[in-house]
Amino acid sequence: MPATPHLWRAFFMPARGRLCHAMALCLISPLLITRPCLAETQLKIATWNMDWLINETSPQAQTAPPDIPHRTPDDFYALSDYAQHLNADIIAFQETDNKDTATRVFSELRYTILMTHDDILQRTGIALNKNLHITRHPDLTELSTAGVNTRHLLRSGLDITVQSDHSALRLLVIHLKAGCSYYPMTEKKHSCPTLIKQFSILQKWIAQRQASHEAFLILGDFNRRLTKADPLFLKLSQSGPLMLTTSGFATPCDGGRYFIDHLIAGGDAISWIAPGSLKVMLYKPDEQALTSDHCPVSVKLIMP
Repeated sequence: MPATPHLWRAFFMPARGRLCHAMALCLISPLLITRPCLAETQLKIATWNMDWLINETSPQAQTAPPDIPHRTPDDFYALSDYAQHLNADIIAFQETDNKDTATRVFSELRYTILMTHDDILQRTGIALNKNLHITRHPDLTELSTAGVNTRHLLRSGLDITVQSDHSALRLLVIHLKAGCSYYPMTEKKHSCPTLIKQFSILQKWIAQRQASHEAFLILGDFNRRLTKADPLFLKLSQSGPLMLTTSGFATPCDGGRYFIDHLIAGGDAISWIAPGSLKVMLYKPDEQALTSDHCPVSVKLIMP
């Protein structure tokens, strides 16, 4: 494990939203023939594990473990309030059962909600600012069947493209198998064989994006304390350069441990990540029980 990482000071981000910036060539001079202004799309992109955010009155909820958080209206109110403070344009989320539950946190007045088609209690999803142009691709269902002798399906990846006036960004939202956050690749227990298979599937998806010269982000709960030297991150990097935005940092949400929630950029998206924009939004101490065992992690990205 590398040297102790830097611990982020986390705070609520100020309201930003979707901005366009005029370039220098838009300045008018009597002797200068100008060309049309090029717009940049500035996005705040976050990932947030919601910690068993489900409708406990549904029949499927009866299959949940008995020790999960039992949500109250106060929980949903607190989470909705934090979502407003987070003020992200794109929020990948995990551990939510359906769209109706998600809309109690992410307002449909602002966000388009998409979720995987998995028939399971915990699903991955994404909330996108309604002014974004979106193309949905088939779910990455290989991730859900990667386990060996699993009694239950795992979670598929949610695959979409966000299109700006001049660029496109491919997004894959994931929630990988828990239980192998730091064990070596030779480990045959603790879900490591399953996680290794899932990383092989991700590596194949990355190779396809690199071959088609797409800008992309993989974001979500990797359930792995990734570093640049981790064998699983090196496996992902076999098809081309990647940027692990959490590299070298620890999360103040988890007492200074390495992140397991990550945003990994590839292709042109590497240069679109705003330097120093990695942030963690913390909860008030008296509201931790109302929220989640994960804090939202975000970066700022500027699409040309």
